[in-house]
Amino acid sequence: MTEQSTMSAPAGRGATPSSPGGRSPAGERARGLLARYGVIVAFIIVVLVFSLARPSTFPTWTNAKEILANAAPQMIIALGLTVVLVMQDFDLSVGSMASLAGGAAVAQMALHGMAWELAVLIALGLGVAAGVAKGYLVAVLRGNSFIMTLAMGTILTGVEFAFTSDITIFNPVSHTFVGIASNSILGINNEVWFALGVALLLWLLLDGTEAGRFMYAIGGNQEAARLSGIRVRTLRVIGFVIVSVTAALVGILIVSDGSGNYTPSFGTYLLLPAYAGAFLGAACFRPGEFNIPGTVVGVALLATISTGLTFLNLQTYLINLVQGAILIVAVLVSTVATRRA
Repeated sequence: MTEQSTMSAPAGRGATPSSPGGRSPAGERARGLLARYGVIVAFIIVVLVFSLARPSTFPTWTNAKEILANAAPQMIIALGLTVVLVMQDFDLSVGSMASLAGGAAVAQMALHGMAWELAVLIALGLGVAAGVAKGYLVAVLRGNSFIMTLAMGTILTGVEFAFTSDITIFNPVSHTFVGIASNSILGINNEVWFALGVALLLWLLLDGTEAGRFMYAIGGNQEAARLSGIRVRTLRVIGFVIVSVTAALVGILIVSDGSGNYTPSFGTYLLLPAYAGAFLGAACFRPGEFNIPGTVVGVALLATISTGLTFLNLQTYLINLVQGAILIVAVLVSTVATRRA
C-alpha cells in the first residue's frame, strides 16, 4: 500500500492533483523503476567494479562462461524452489535430494554394473517419489512445510546411505554419463544449457499457463483459491515434485561433472545459496513476488560476486562478509523503493 505523507508540503513545492503527498510523477516513476530494476543496477555496478579491479581477467568471455557453469547447479535448484515459494511453501530437503540422486546413480553404475540410462531414470524417479511424499505430507495432511521437509531431508539422507553404504565412491563409470555435464555445446558447458532449459520450462509454466496463474493465486490466498475451485492440494503436490526433480537433476549433474566420483552428503552446501538466489530474485522485476527471471538474475549476481571476490584474493572470512553485505544492500534498496513507490 502506498504510504501517504501526514504533513502538508511547503507552498511552491507542494502536492499536485497527480502526486499526492508532494510526490512528483517523475519521482514516482523513478521509485517504480528502482523497485523493479534495483538488483539489475546492483549487478551492473558489481560487474563494473570487478572489471576495473581486474581488467585483464574478470571482464572476459572465458570468465563469464566459468561463472555461468559454477552458477548452474544452484540456479536449477533455485528455479525449482521458486515454484513452491510462489505458493508460500518451503522445501529444506533439496540438498539431501541432490545427494541421494547423485549417490544412487553412481552406486548403481559403479557397484552394481547398471547401465547409466537406467541409473539416471532411477535417480529421477526417486525425485518424483520424494516430491509426492513431501507434497502429501504438506498439502494433504497439512503438515508445516518447514518441519515436514526438514524431516524428509533426514529420511532422504538415510536412503542415500542405504544405496551407497555411506562410503566415498571412486569406481569408474560410463564415459557417456560423465559427458552429460562435462561436455559443452557451442563452447558453453552442458550444465548451463540444462539450467537455461529448466528456466525456460518453469517460466512458461508459471507465466504462460493456467496452472501457473493458479499457483500464484494459491500463494496470494490459499483459502480463496480453494473456494474459487482451484485444485490447491494437487498443485502444491506438483510443486514439490518439480523442486525434488530439479534437485535430483542437480545431483546427477554434479557427480557427472566430477567424473562419476561420489562423496556422501555432497549436496548439503546447495540449500542456502539456492534460497538466497530465489529471495534476491523476488526483489527483481516484480518486487515482493517470486518469479523465474528474477531468480536467474539473483543466482547469477551471487555467482558473479563470489567469483569477483575470489579474483581479488581476499581471505575467506572477508569474502563471506562482503557477499552478505552486498546481498543485504541489494535487497534493501529494492524493498525500500517498493514500499515508497
